[in-house]
Amino acid sequence: MNAAAGRIDVHQHIVPSFYRDRLVASGIAEAGGRALPDWSPEAALEVMDLLGTDTAIVSVSTPGTAFLTDPQEAADLARRLNDFSASLAAEHPSRFGYFATLPMPDTAASATEARRALDDLGADGVTLLANNQGVYLGADGQDGQDALWQTLNDRGAVVFVHPAELPAPAVENIPPFAADFLLDTTRAAYLLVRNGVVRRHPRIRFVLSHAGGFVPYASHRMATAIAADTGRSPLDVLDDFRGFYYDTALSSSPAALPTLLAFARPGHVLFGSDWPFAPAIAGQYFVNGLESGVDPAVLRAVNRTNAEALFPRLAGTAAPVAARPAPMRLRQSAQRAVARFLFKLVQPGTG
Repeated sequence: MNAAAGRIDVHQHIVPSFYRDRLVASGIAEAGGRALPDWSPEAALEVMDLLGTDTAIVSVSTPGTAFLTDPQEAADLARRLNDFSASLAAEHPSRFGYFATLPMPDTAASATEARRALDDLGADGVTLLANNQGVYLGADGQDGQDALWQTLNDRGAVVFVHPAELPAPAVENIPPFAADFLLDTTRAAYLLVRNGVVRRHPRIRFVLSHAGGFVPYASHRMATAIAADTGRSPLDVLDDFRGFYYDTALSSSPAALPTLLAFARPGHVLFGSDWPFAPAIAGQYFVNGLESGVDPAVLRAVNRTNAEALFPRLAGTAAPVAARPAPMRLRQSAQRAVARFLFKLVQPGTG
């Protein structure tokens, strides 16, 4: 593993203690079928060093604030999370940025908080869950979303689209993060394209988590469906799908990565780890997938330069990484070696 890769990770999460406590008090002990992970800035920095990450743009994962039924409580929690994230970025200016949490599905309150976070707190963008209490981004008849989209478009905002649990019962033995999350992101992307949100608000840069779910793989199938439904050219529809940005979190495998790189526009693929919901060993596994057989220029672009174009404040300023104690460096070196071995072990045709 290239430990000096200088990566910019656009898909890393925070779980502040006050947020965990609020979730647990509401009976929520997991997200997407995974137990709420431990998180601290120190642990984040250690994993970032392990993965060769200079800077992480952190966000709050599902359920965001959507588990709260009182709109004011949701707005207050979003403000507290954003104040915390802004403080984290201020304390580690070269290591952390953040996507602001918005109190969806209250679009008016979300527009207000977006303005505060982007204009006053210096957020790098905002996070929107693919669905909020069953209402999807871009859904027909959701006129209230237009004011939010306009607020974000006026600012040329980056919108990080993260999956939530499907608005339907989970299927036994299929944890939501393993399959449902991919469908959730795909549904949101489909509606954002089908209902013209990306065309009407061209200054918004949407980043789809986990390589867009099924979008690259099913793009032509979806484009023909939208074209038949709306009368649009399938080429225009495909161009809209290609215009999304995509992160590589849990997706830079030999099966998925070639499809993503072949489909997305040049410059639109970004590095993502999904830590801490994806443990460090998973991050290492998919880093090995990214570094195996990818053209060096493409690797540099995915690792850093594509994100520098999206977040100009990060351009040309590699973060100083503090030297770690020798025992930690040895442990990380051993972890990388194990991850490389495991990655090679499970590839098709190697058994």
